Amino acid sequence: MMYNNLIYLLVVILILSTTSTPDAPQFPLALALAAFIVKAGAYLLLVRRSHANNSIRHSADYFSAEQKFSILAIAFLAVDIYLLDLKYFAAQIPFAKSLPVITDFCGLLIFFGYLCLMWAAERNSYETVFGGRPPGRFTFLLDNLKTNLSIILPWLILSLLSDLLKLAPIPALQHFLASTWGEPLIVLAFFLLLSVFFPALVVRLWNCKPLPAGETRTRIEEFCRSERLTYAEIMLWPMFEGRMLTAGIMGIVGRFRYLLITPSLLKAMEPDEINAVMAHEIGHAKRYHLQLYILLFLGFGILAQTSSYPILYLVLNSETFYSLLEHVSKSGRSSIMAFLASAPMFIIMIIYFRFIFGFFMRNFERQADLYAFETLGTGSTLIAVFEKISWLSGNIRDQPSWHHFSISQRVEFLEQCAAKPSRIKGHHRKVYSALSLFLLVLALGFYLQWKLPDNLIEGATRERLAESIVQQKIREEPNNPAWHHLMGYLQQGRKLYGEAVHAYKRALEIKPYQPEVQNNLAWLLLTADDPAIIDPVAALELAKSASTLMPHGFILDTLAEAYWANDFPQLAVKTEMYAANRDPANKAYYDKQIKKFSEQKWRPPGRQE
Repeated sequence: MMYNNLIYLLVVILILSTTSTPDAPQFPLALALAAFIVKAGAYLLLVRRSHANNSIRHSADYFSAEQKFSILAIAFLAVDIYLLDLKYFAAQIPFAKSLPVITDFCGLLIFFGYLCLMWAAERNSYETVFGGRPPGRFTFLLDNLKTNLSIILPWLILSLLSDLLKLAPIPALQHFLASTWGEPLIVLAFFLLLSVFFPALVVRLWNCKPLPAGETRTRIEEFCRSERLTYAEIMLWPMFEGRMLTAGIMGIVGRFRYLLITPSLLKAMEPDEINAVMAHEIGHAKRYHLQLYILLFLGFGILAQTSSYPILYLVLNSETFYSLLEHVSKSGRSSIMAFLASAPMFIIMIIYFRFIFGFFMRNFERQADLYAFETLGTGSTLIAVFEKISWLSGNIRDQPSWHHFSISQRVEFLEQCAAKPSRIKGHHRKVYSALSLFLLVLALGFYLQWKLPDNLIEGATRERLAESIVQQKIREEPNNPAWHHLMGYLQQGRKLYGEAVHAYKRALEIKPYQPEVQNNLAWLLLTADDPAIIDPVAALELAKSASTLMPHGFILDTLAEAYWANDFPQLAVKTEMYAANRDPANKAYYDKQIKKFSEQKWRPPGRQE
C-alpha cells in the first residue's frame, strides 16, 4: 500500500506545485466553505457505507477500499484547488505571500483531513482484517499520518528551503536561482543530502525499535558480517501493528543504513528463511538499487523540467484552451490554465511511475531475489519464504502489482534460473541495458532542453493569449472603449487589419473623440499592406481631428503622412516640421520623413513596386 501512497502523494504535490494563487476567488468564502463542508460530509458518508456491517473481511478488500477513497480524496482536493480556490483563501494567512509553502501546507492539511475521515471510518475493519485489539482512535490516526508524512516531508522541507532562499538578500544567489538549472541543482543537492540522512528520521516516524538482543539478532548480525554489509541498526518494523509479512532496507551509507523486518515475518520464518529474507534485502544494497531509485526520481524531475515549457506552449496554442476561457469568469481563468497545464503532467507522471519506475522496481526485486539465490546457493529457501507469505497473507500467490512481480512469477523465475543458470546473467544484462537506454533518453532530454528556444512562448503565442484576455474583458465590459482600442492595437500588430479597423471603429462609436484611437486608425488606413484597407481620405479626416485634440509629435506625424498620401506634399513637409518642433527628441526621424515627403511620391503600400 505504501507504494500506492507514494503515487497518490506525488499527484497531490503536482496539483499544489503547479497551481498559482488566483487574484480573486470564483465564489465568496461563505459559499466555498459551504460547498467544502457538504463535500467532506459526502466523503465521510461514502467511507462509512463502504465499511458498514463488517463488509470488509480480507486484506485485499481493505486495501482496495483504501485505494478507492484515497483517489476520491485527490479528486476532492482538486475541486478545492481548481474550483473553490483554496489557495486564494490560504494566501490570506500572514506571511503566506512571501512563503508560498504555507498555502501548499494548507492544501496538504485538507488532503490529510479527507484521509483522516477515511482512517477513522475504517478502524473497525482494520480490527476485523488484521485481528487483535485495535489501537486507540487517536493513535491509529497518528500512526497513519506518520507513515505518510515520511513520503511528503522531503517536499515540504524543500519547498520551505526554496522559499527562504528566494527571500535571501544575496544578488548572486538570486541570479543563480533565476537561471535555467538553478533550482534543479538545488533540488539535486537537497536529495543527495536527504538520501544520506533521511532514513534515520523515517525509522523514528514509523516507530521502529531495535531488534532485541537474542539468538535471532545474533544470527542476522553474523549473516550481515558474512556479506560485509555495514548498517546502523536492525529494526523491528511495526507496520500495521507488525502484522504485515515484509522486510526492507533503507540508506545508501552504512552509518545511516537500516534493516527493517516486521515481527510477524520473524515469527513465521525458520532461521534459514530469515537468512533468505536478509539476503534479498542485502541484494538491494549490493546492486545499488537505493542509489538507482534516487536516479529514477531525479529522472522524473528532469522529465518534468524539460516537458513543462513545451506543454505550456501546446496549451497556449490549443483551441480547447481558448474555448474554455470564453466560458469562465476572470477569476476562473488561472484555474483553467493551471488545470490544462497540469493535466498532461499528471498523465506523464502516471505513465512514468506506473511503467518506467515500475519496470525497474519489479526487475530490481528480481535482482535481489537472484542475489539471495547466489548467496545461499539455492533458490528453494527463498521460494519457501514466498509460499509462506502467500499462504499467510490470504493466498495472494497470483496477485501482481505495478511494483512487484506476483509471487508465482517470482517462484517460477527462480526455478528457471536453477534449471538454466545463464538466465541470471541475462536478467542483469536486461536491467543494465534498460538503465543505459534510460540514461540516454535522459541525456537527450537535457540536450533538447538546452536547444529549446527561450522565446518559444513569445510572438504569436503570447499575442493569441493577449487577444483571448482582451476578448474576455470586452465581454465583461462591452461599453468600455479602452478594451476595443487595445484589441485594435493588438490586431494591427498581428496584421489582422480588418479586425483592427472594426475594433477601432467600435471604440469610436462608444466614445467618438479619442485622439489616440483616431491616430492609430488613421495610421492603419495609410500603412496597411492590404489594398482593401487603404483609405487616405478617411485617414486624413481622422488625423485632422486627432491633431486638433492632441497636437503631439507622433499624431502630427500621422497627419503629415495623410497629407502626403492625399497629394499635399507641401502641407506634409510643413506639418512634419511642426512635429519636429513639438518633439525635438526624435528630430532625426522627422528629418527622414521630411526628406521622403520632398523627394518621393506616395504609393499605397500594397502596390509599391
